[in-house]
Amino acid sequence: MTRLPPQRCAAGFIFALETEADPFAARVCDATILRGPVLSFHEGTIAGRRVAWVVSGAGIAAAGRAATVLLEGHAPGLLVSAGFAGGLDPALARGALVLATGAVREGAPRFQLARFASLLPTASTDVDIVTVDSIVATAAAKRDLHAATGAAIVDMETHAVAAAAAAAKIPCASVRIVSDGAGDELPADLARLVTPQSAFRRAGAALAAIGRKPAAAGTMWRLWENAVVDGRALAAALERLVAALPEA
Repeated sequence: MTRLPPQRCAAGFIFALETEADPFAARVCDATILRGPVLSFHEGTIAGRRVAWVVSGAGIAAAGRAATVLLEGHAPGLLVSAGFAGGLDPALARGALVLATGAVREGAPRFQLARFASLLPTASTDVDIVTVDSIVATAAAKRDLHAATGAAIVDMETHAVAAAAAAAKIPCASVRIVSDGAGDELPADLARLVTPQSAFRRAGAALAAIGRKPAAAGTMWRLWENAVVDGRALAAALERLVAALPEA
């Protein structure tokens, strides 16, 4: 049997978490889903353009696998690492929109990212995003990472997405909302809530964290409220980006 080539999409988006992806998915029309043994891939129309997206799970390995499969199955003209990021530059406020122009990782090459400053004029640009293996939770650790890399924001996926895009010879963008500023301290248990797991297990991890430290309840609630607002802002920015992309 002859295998048909994939239908080309204007853009493909890699999200780490459902919290980041769901507000974007709510804006997409005619959405379809292809469920695989590990990941589910989505296609639909937004701003009159065909797009694809996937929730990869947190981390560079998960993002790299998801990006490779999305490229093979949906042939996007642009690959986008989208979601939240930690702030390293004190000049970036919590909630800021950042369109990074370089993806860096310790011991790995730097990737140049697509420059779409004119498409997202409210975004901070001309900054690097550094990809690490675990959440950078303390203000001291953020300060040290900023000094060591010069990056303005940090995540756990973008470098892998940029590497996949480079191998496919297509452009890559990173669109991120600063979920915690350079001076913000994150709960030590937060890492448990971003690992790939069922909603039931994730809720259990949150309750366990609160049980161990009841004062964490207020912090967890604020993080959730911020994530709802940040997800909506991210979705609006991604829709503007798609609307302004040149025709293929």
